[in-house]
Amino acid sequence: MMDKTFDPAAVEARVSAAWEEGQAFRAGRPERAGAEPFSIVIPPPNVTGSLHMGHALNNTIQDILVRFERMRGKDVLWQPGTDHAGIATQMVVERKLMETQQPGRRELGREEFLRRVWAWKEESGGTIIGQLKRLGASCDWSRERFTMDEGLSRAVLKTFVDLHAQGLIYRDKRLVNWDPKFQTAISDLEVQQIEVKGHLWHFDYPVVDEAGTPTGAIITVATTRPETMLGDTAVAVHPDDERYRDLVGKRVRLPLVNRLIPIVADAYSDPEKGTGAVKITPAHDFNDFEVGRRNGCRPINVLDAEARIQIAGNADFLDGAEPEDAALALDGLDRFEARKAVVAQMEERGLLRLVEPNTHAVPHGDRSGVVIEPYLTDQWYVNVKPLAERALQAVRDGQTRFVPDNYEKIFFQWLENIEPWCVSRQLWWGHQIPVWYDAEGGIFVAESEADAVAQAKAKHGREVALTRDPDVLDTWFSSALWPFSTLGWPDKTPELARFYPTNTLVTGKDIIFFWVARMMMMGLHLTDQAPFETVYLHTLVRDEKGAKMSKSKGNVVDPVDLIDRFGADALRFTLAALAAPGRDIKLGPQRVEGYRNFATKLWNAARFAEMNGCELEADFRPEAVRETLNAWALTEAAKAVAEVAQGITVYRFNDAAAAAYRFVWNVFCDWYLELAKPVLQGEGVDPAARTETQATVAFLIDQIAKLLHPFMPFLTEELWAIKGQVLPTPRGLLALESWPELSAYTNSEAEEEIGWLVDLISEVRSARSETNVPAGAQVPLVLVGADEGVRARVERWSETLTRLARLSEIGFADAAPKNAVQLLVRGSVAALPLEGIVDLAAEVARLKKEAGKARAEIGKIDGKLGNADFLARAPEEVVDEQRERRDAEAARLVKIEEALVRLSEA
Repeated sequence: MMDKTFDPAAVEARVSAAWEEGQAFRAGRPERAGAEPFSIVIPPPNVTGSLHMGHALNNTIQDILVRFERMRGKDVLWQPGTDHAGIATQMVVERKLMETQQPGRRELGREEFLRRVWAWKEESGGTIIGQLKRLGASCDWSRERFTMDEGLSRAVLKTFVDLHAQGLIYRDKRLVNWDPKFQTAISDLEVQQIEVKGHLWHFDYPVVDEAGTPTGAIITVATTRPETMLGDTAVAVHPDDERYRDLVGKRVRLPLVNRLIPIVADAYSDPEKGTGAVKITPAHDFNDFEVGRRNGCRPINVLDAEARIQIAGNADFLDGAEPEDAALALDGLDRFEARKAVVAQMEERGLLRLVEPNTHAVPHGDRSGVVIEPYLTDQWYVNVKPLAERALQAVRDGQTRFVPDNYEKIFFQWLENIEPWCVSRQLWWGHQIPVWYDAEGGIFVAESEADAVAQAKAKHGREVALTRDPDVLDTWFSSALWPFSTLGWPDKTPELARFYPTNTLVTGKDIIFFWVARMMMMGLHLTDQAPFETVYLHTLVRDEKGAKMSKSKGNVVDPVDLIDRFGADALRFTLAALAAPGRDIKLGPQRVEGYRNFATKLWNAARFAEMNGCELEADFRPEAVRETLNAWALTEAAKAVAEVAQGITVYRFNDAAAAAYRFVWNVFCDWYLELAKPVLQGEGVDPAARTETQATVAFLIDQIAKLLHPFMPFLTEELWAIKGQVLPTPRGLLALESWPELSAYTNSEAEEEIGWLVDLISEVRSARSETNVPAGAQVPLVLVGADEGVRARVERWSETLTRLARLSEIGFADAAPKNAVQLLVRGSVAALPLEGIVDLAAEVARLKKEAGKARAEIGKIDGKLGNADFLARAPEEVVDEQRERRDAEAARLVKIEEALVRLSEA
């Protein structure tokens, strides 16, 4: 006997154990040796992490795909693993050391610190894997990999060495985004532009003659970062700016520092902006770096790695000048303290012309939260331009496609304008760069120290001392190799031959540049094949009001909490049902609770079937059913199977979930079981009809389990096991069963008859509701001009019609009675005489009033949405809410107008 209620916690643990014991998710199962392969690589979550809602969505979608393809008979590999996540993991461990009052990273030293990181990784790094298993992720967990596994590390070393040998990796002194907190370079993609309220300071720079004597002329520049003026090496004006034409080629004396710097003509300066003259600080601004390079102005770095003013020992800073003592006193000051001091000193000298309030975007590190500095350092770069060309061509040629396809344009724009990729990071946790230096600065790039020593010996004719580059590679360098390094590349393994290229990549739209583009570039360059056929990019999960989730807002929805409350199946189905392409998901507990109720509905239906003797028959043949109702249910099931398969195949998971939900809740539970009750429970019923109906119900519950399995694996696996207990021979796991094949079970005559019945009852119910017929009132139904076929149907189903539509009687007439609401049902006309039941005039008046309210509300919302100022200022979630309200009001208005049409015909 089935339990009265479905208990997700108990079932999930039991089902997970059964999957593990049966090795259900292993790729390369012997019975599928000749099957078509299907592979997906998991976007490796950080070892620092725990399951968040983005992971839940991403892995639910992947799991739907792999369970679906596994049921379609394919040899499925869903490759799991985790990422070492250099900067994030190092940050977590350093914070832990600080919180426990232990020595910091630098006090511990590199070797001991890394030992602590590895220990932390072993202790806590697997948290998210356990949580993914709770979600029901059917990865081949026997193949779990980590981006710093020995095999993956070998792939990283070989890639770096080979790219260097090909001239694609090189060392260069360039500006980078420098994070002063972590003291490392970070990529453009790891920088957040945050609007801050600051100031624009206007400084006067005195113009001098050839001898360096002030001429009395000044040129005024404006800056948001006064402290960087210490590194100015030019002032730029536009070549066509008449105001400064006579000054081009002359020099100014940089205040405080006393460095003589030229006035250059460069189109970068905008005559319409500020004073039209801009200070050029090549070492501390990306645009200035390019201006300086064009005009021969060398960069002077005036900040150290911690963003403090660096003057002592800085020969570039002096550059033959004799700075004032006040300038020298800035040495060692934090950049923001130095800013105040510089402004004060310029004001003292009468060189501060103007201070304006100024709101502008300031770059911040996305992890550290501190202001990022453009910083001049030696770093390792990958020339990705030729790699990008191949990636672009692969998408243009259709080797790889994006879903939704509008992301192709974004992909193209970024890759067509791609800059060299800075791959070195000043961290300790990660893949240490395989480069060694001799005492003379000679560079030796090798996969091992022994190879580097051999190279050095070949160069010097003797063994020399070598020092390894302390930097590590950007985390995304190893992640870019993930689709093939996890399969054993660079070795030619059987797994690589069978499962690469992969079929589909499922990931968030926010890492299209971080990860997708880099995998495309590396995959094509190193394996000569695009790493995946399809890239499905999903949207974000927001809170129920549409706001982005953040800890600071206190609106983060924890997926593990939702699993604890409602079960994994309910959360998974919710995410699938809401995953409309291109639209962010609004998620709240109420939505998940709603789909928990869906699980309960199916469980109760299965119990109802059990209590009514609906047991599986091993020799049941669906195509042989004789009862119209059963043939209709099988026809509807076949339609649902086709719709769900189509939805999953084209990555419209919301459509697939909707089709499954509609069949299970509406067709099977609400209609089929309700219409079957008289057959299952009535007296004097034909035994053959009852037996067939019992077998059909049981068969359809099995098909529903299969249909829903990709979405709700725990509930369906449990139902499959319970319902299979009556069979003469045990059956295996549902996870390894075949996808339903019902296309042959289509009966158009049954669909026409039962479809007509269902539509008629539905139309009567809608009309009663729309015209305010009291719930308990029974109304007559008149079939107008009914032919023999319709009369026969009414005769067969009169008891059902009367019961389910709450009718007092059913009659026939050549014309509709007076004051009757008319219904058109599949070509038949039906009428509900409402005189004496509803005050038709009052009802028309009420509906017209409601229609007026709806139109007024729509007009009000249209006014807001048509206001450019509102759209510009209102938060995204507020705009979305207004659009949803408009859609709801428009839908309500349609219903009201339909009711008015019906009443006007009465």
